[in-house]
Amino acid sequence: MGVLGQRDRPPTAPIVAPAGRHRPHPRPAVLSERRPVPARRPAAADICPHTGRARLGYDRARVLLDKYAGLDLHQLRHSAATHLGEAEVPLQLIMGKTRHKNPRTAMRYVKPGAEAIAKVTEAWHPAAVPTDQLSGGSPKL
Repeated sequence: MGVLGQRDRPPTAPIVAPAGRHRPHPRPAVLSERRPVPARRPAAADICPHTGRARLGYDRARVLLDKYAGLDLHQLRHSAATHLGEAEVPLQLIMGKTRHKNPRTAMRYVKPGAEAIAKVTEAWHPAAVPTDQLSGGSPKL
């Protein structure tokens, strides 16, 4: 059973071109160990211009990361989106990065911590949050 992205398409990671321009079509970012033989040569966009190696598909990258590093690509994706949420990146940008269409699905990555909640409370009512509460102390009454 393979892992598929939204709408049963294989997920890919966007590649940034050397000049800083985003490639028009996202491609898998992980490279294979060997150069492809002529009979199995993929499209030119799926060949690394520096090494001549083909980019791995999602399933092959998933198997290699699990086998050699004990990592799960979905967990890495979840972690990256969670870090974006912790960095106070707006939900719309997280949705764009993770390709979620429904905000309720992407909300799992936005879990504000105590400091973020205190920051919002401070913006609403400056006298409501004692400064020592941010450092873990008990509030003064």
